Amino acid sequence: MVGVVTDQGRHSPLSPPEAADLVLDFVNTRPIGGREERLADAPAAARWLRAAGLAHEGTLVTEADAAAARELRQALVTVLLAHAGEHAGGGPGDGGPGGGGPGGGTTLEEAEAHLRRSGALYPLSPVVTAHDVRLVPAHGGVPGAFGGLLAAVAELARGGLWARVKACRNPPCHLGFYDRTRNCSAAYCSPKRCGAQVAMRSYRSRRAADPAGAARE
Repeated sequence: MVGVVTDQGRHSPLSPPEAADLVLDFVNTRPIGGREERLADAPAAARWLRAAGLAHEGTLVTEADAAAARELRQALVTVLLAHAGEHAGGGPGDGGPGGGGPGGGTTLEEAEAHLRRSGALYPLSPVVTAHDVRLVPAHGGVPGAFGGLLAAVAELARGGLWARVKACRNPPCHLGFYDRTRNCSAAYCSPKRCGAQVAMRSYRSRRAADPAGAARE
C-alpha cells in the first residue's frame, strides 16, 4: 500500500519513485495521442484500479465512481501543468470540475479546491512504526483506491519530489511525465518533439503578426 516514508534519502530525485509512477499512470489514462480513455465508464475504471493495485476483483465501481475518478484526474492534471509553468489549467478529454468536456479547462484554484475536498472525502491515516511513518487510506473500496492516489501524492511531497511530476505544456499533448533535470526545469515530455512543436508554432505566430519582418528574414 502506498505510504509516506520519513527517510527522504532513500531515493534519487532524478529517477521516478513508485509513487510517481502511480500518479503518472493515473493522469495518463486520458484519451490523448490516439490513446483510449481508460476511465470512460465503471467497467473501464474498475479495470484500471485493479491493474494499478488500488482495488481488488470484488470492489464495486459505479458510474458515479468513474466520473469522480475523471474529476480527480482533471484536478491533478491541472496541478501538474502548473508544475510545468502553465497556469491556465485543464487538459483535453476531461470532464472534470469546471471542464465540461474535451478541451475544457480547470483553473488552478478550482483544482486545488477539488483536491482539498477529495482529501476530506478520501482520508488517510498514519501508521507509525519504529522505522517509518506511512499514510494509508482510512477506508476500503473505491474511497480507499482514491485515497491511495492521494497517499502517493503525499509521499512525493514528503520527499520533495512532487514538483517534478508534471504535465507537458504542449496543448495537443499534456502527457504526464517525471522531470529528471537537475534544476527541475523541464516543461515538455519531449523537448525534441513537443518542445520543437511549441517553438515552431510560436515562430509561425510571430511571422503572421509581422509579415514585413518575415519578408526581411
